[in-house]
Amino acid sequence: MTTPAPEARLAPVPFAQWDDDTRTTLLAYLRRPELYLSGAPDAPPMPVVMELLAHHVPLSETFLAFTDLMASKEATLDPSVRELLILRVAARTGSGYEWNQHARMAKEVGLTDAQVDAVAEGSAAAIWAPEERTLLDVVDEMIDRFEVSDETWRGLAASFQPAQLLEVLFVVGGYLALAAVLNSIGLRGELPEHLAGMDAGADRGEHR
Repeated sequence: MTTPAPEARLAPVPFAQWDDDTRTTLLAYLRRPELYLSGAPDAPPMPVVMELLAHHVPLSETFLAFTDLMASKEATLDPSVRELLILRVAARTGSGYEWNQHARMAKEVGLTDAQVDAVAEGSAAAIWAPEERTLLDVVDEMIDRFEVSDETWRGLAASFQPAQLLEVLFVVGGYLALAAVLNSIGLRGELPEHLAGMDAGADRGEHR
């Protein structure tokens, strides 16, 4: 079972109404735009998040470039680290949209089904290695305290270089911002049953 999404507060801009500038700008951030433009009977619809971002193209282009960089060859983090962080943000914020997108991506870069399922439990889950526990604690502390504690920072700094430390923080902060925006405009998305009712104030079951 899943938790149904609320009605959107902001109406998407249908792709058919995009002007040339909007099309040129936003389509550049789709992995395979030709799939959406093929006109084939089985062509997927334009992602609704892109139709929402079409309301403010300069702002959206800047944010999409930011998130694209963190998944590019210039990124310093292993993709599995990035996706673990994003999934914990999605679980804590109740962002079904982020969860559904990144659960698939997490498995593509090496996280197992059991690990993805354990994200909801946080760092208390027995499945995690010490480094992964630290990463999950980073997410929880940034949400709960708006900063990483000294203890967690020491664990993080023992495993990651300075550029990677910045990237960890920006991945969490960037996707926390995105989740808040999507939830606020009504693009929450459906959550798996084991995440239903979990939110930023939920019991994290910390391992300490």
